[in-house]
Amino acid sequence: MSKNNVEQYKITQEPFYKSVENEVELYEAAYKARMPMMLKGPTGCGKSRFVEYMAWKLQKPLITVACNEDMTASDLVGRFLLDKDGTKWQDGPLTTAARIGAICYLDEIVEARQDTTVIIHPLTDHRRSLPLDKKGELIEAHEDFQLVISYNPGYQSLMKDLKQSTKQRFGALDFDYPDEKDETEIVAQETGIDSETAGKLVQIAHRARNLKGHGLDEGISTRLLVYAGQLINKGVEPVAACIMTLVTPLTDDPDMRETLEAAVNTFFVK
Repeated sequence: MSKNNVEQYKITQEPFYKSVENEVELYEAAYKARMPMMLKGPTGCGKSRFVEYMAWKLQKPLITVACNEDMTASDLVGRFLLDKDGTKWQDGPLTTAARIGAICYLDEIVEARQDTTVIIHPLTDHRRSLPLDKKGELIEAHEDFQLVISYNPGYQSLMKDLKQSTKQRFGALDFDYPDEKDETEIVAQETGIDSETAGKLVQIAHRARNLKGHGLDEGISTRLLVYAGQLINKGVEPVAACIMTLVTPLTDDPDMRETLEAAVNTFFVK
């Protein structure tokens, strides 16, 4: 693969990421060992942004795959395609990452079928190789290659959890929503709104997160707070912005919506 093709996967501008504990230092050590990594935490808490930031910091190409239940092994490793000249092989994202030495990020890995995730096993032990059975080729992973996966343990049933044979191939970092001060700074930085308004959004989120397991499957994510802040920054009235981003996406239950709207009104209705 040409240098230009590799460069397209490089992150050229620093993504904003606020370190919460020592996750940056731990990840850097894991990368030096080329240890496969698993990021665990609720939706919208910064896992994907963290990977982008680390790829930028390490100056390594990043290839991200959003996993889904229809994803097959061929979607990851590649397949033969027909064109006017006959058949040709097209590498999948995992194969491309292994060839060029990229960080390959499989987002929400448990959404993929278990027979698909097994394909990553040879890349996550001492072999660091990827067999392309259809092509009859064995790829030895580039020395810079690293595999990173993420998932939200709170959503998983026994039918959609990772096998122990997969889990125990990874080091892991736990992620959660930042504390109030850090989250307020993140929302203000990401949206351009003032700290006071950002703080109100964060307090609404904290109230909603206390309802997890008591009517809500998941609390308001930092991502949704950023959406609300972006709308407010564009001139949308705060209550309308909050209902659009912090209430309506979370639930269809009338009572729960009323509870969330009451929390919004507490902070934005004088």
